[in-house]
Amino acid sequence: MSSSVTSGTTNKPLSPYKKRGSLQYATSTVDARGPRRLLTSQHSLPGIPVALKQSIDLRTSMDGKYKEIAEELFSRSLAESEMRSAPYEFPEDSPIEQLEEKRHRLERQISQDVKFEPDILLRAKQDFMKTDSATDLEFMKEQSEASDQQEREPVTEREYQRVTISGEEKCGVPFTDLLDAAKCVVKALFIRQKYMSLSLQSFCRTTTRYLQELSERPLDLDIYEEEIPETSTNADATVHPPASDKHPYENQDPTSMPSDMGYGCKMVNGVMHVYTTRDVMEKNTELDLPYPDLQEYIADMNIMMALIINGPVKSFCYRRLQYLSSKFQMHILLNEMKELAAQKKVPHRDFYNIRKVDTHIHASSCMNQKHLLRFIKRAMKKYPKEIVHVERGKGQTLMEVFESMNLTAFDLSVDTLDMHADRNTFHRFDKFNAKYNPIGESILREIFIKTDNYIKGKYFGHIIKEVMADLEESKYQNVELRLSIYGRSRDEWDKLAKWAVKYQVFSNNVRWLVQIPRLFDVYHTKRQLSTFQKLLENIFMPLFEVTISPSSHPELHLFLQHVVGFDSVDDESKPELHIFNMDSPLPAKWTEEDNPPYSYYLYYMYANMTVLNHLRRYVNHTFI
Repeated sequence: MSSSVTSGTTNKPLSPYKKRGSLQYATSTVDARGPRRLLTSQHSLPGIPVALKQSIDLRTSMDGKYKEIAEELFSRSLAESEMRSAPYEFPEDSPIEQLEEKRHRLERQISQDVKFEPDILLRAKQDFMKTDSATDLEFMKEQSEASDQQEREPVTEREYQRVTISGEEKCGVPFTDLLDAAKCVVKALFIRQKYMSLSLQSFCRTTTRYLQELSERPLDLDIYEEEIPETSTNADATVHPPASDKHPYENQDPTSMPSDMGYGCKMVNGVMHVYTTRDVMEKNTELDLPYPDLQEYIADMNIMMALIINGPVKSFCYRRLQYLSSKFQMHILLNEMKELAAQKKVPHRDFYNIRKVDTHIHASSCMNQKHLLRFIKRAMKKYPKEIVHVERGKGQTLMEVFESMNLTAFDLSVDTLDMHADRNTFHRFDKFNAKYNPIGESILREIFIKTDNYIKGKYFGHIIKEVMADLEESKYQNVELRLSIYGRSRDEWDKLAKWAVKYQVFSNNVRWLVQIPRLFDVYHTKRQLSTFQKLLENIFMPLFEVTISPSSHPELHLFLQHVVGFDSVDDESKPELHIFNMDSPLPAKWTEEDNPPYSYYLYYMYANMTVLNHLRRYVNHTFI
């Protein structure tokens, strides 16, 4: 469907990238608003913030029972996880193919029904308007014939045909269930908006406007505005900004970086606290940086868990999504050719020269199989005598590594690499991870697509730069590559940043996203980590240190300017053996061999990122 917005000002170009959990341009105006001041405390948030309090009654039949419902759901999932085996076998037809076949059958049926469209529309109008009299029916026939005559006349510019569904109960569920489900959905949206605004993340403005109608006071919409400075441009100005002569990673002089703020930081109960002096023992010097209260987080989590298993909510959401999907399919049937014609009227634009952003690409798999194969063969020809691996204290050259596998450059092919993720990897996390090993050998993965290895990620840096060169040549392709931080040691961030700066792995078409695997149980079993708080310190302490004093980690300071977000990854089919509640041990006391649940990871990662974002806003740095 098309939409247009008319305004008196010229539309400002937007960057294809947006900082996840950030205001991309808001940091430039912090100091202009006045002297620095301490942020308002939100350590304990009594329910929904003041700006989000609802003016309507959102009480449902589940009020007061959220905790019991959530605990029942957790207990049921634990019981099912003991009996459930991993779905290692699938039929030949994958679920995606079945859905596609079902969709095609529906489209064919609709296309057949369209032949009888006039009669169908006439009967529908008659039923809806309750036209029982012959006069009304004759009047409608005359209108229909008149509209048909108008359609036969040649029209140069035709409007899109609109599909309108009238009536209050459009979702097909009883009104009482509809009212209860609507309240639950609105309550979930308020919770979502609360946590997004607290961590300085952008939130859908359309949803915000609707929530504003339900609030006691107007929501603060300024925090979602991207403040782009006004600039005058000529009509013949170039679309693309001129390339900078200086590489962003070249300026590593600590004296040219922002000065040390003189702050101190310390992790307390799994959350970083920042102090105005290096002496972190003085409580009165703590900066008032907001983060969500644990008790409130668990209460909100219980609400969301209760909504998941609520029958009216599930029925409403399912029917609503099916209705919207069918409505969109009807729009395609009616207006597909018009939209294609409108697209072709746009000068100098087609699918290949519009900006596209891939948002979930692992850096280890950003190249295609043929590219990786060519790179491996080229490395074997150029660096056969280079020591690339140490086995039992003895260095191995690249040639010796391949000789140990009885392989030569001639033997390598796309099929022998075996890195294509086919449908056999669906719901198979073990097979998915195995696809990252060329020829099924983990040693080749370590040599060619790792940043922390014997050769300091040399080959990986070169092949990433080749991928970046291809993206820059295409000019309109952008990617968000993912790199991993495991939290096993405090120097992981510095090693990753030094790798990026050393090989100048940078492109205007690429931004970085850091993913953190949930593998505490593995590291704890190997005695690499004693407590869960140690994992959190290894992940977040370097980020707070470089924010306070950029010269202490110069490479990391440069690298973080191009990091746009965090993610938490792991095999989601693994059962969770612990229920996160107020009785759960704090991170400093989590010494169990079992992995903490997903919700446990999310709270402490979210809380620390919230504090970090507010600190970086306070010192006028980019957001994470």
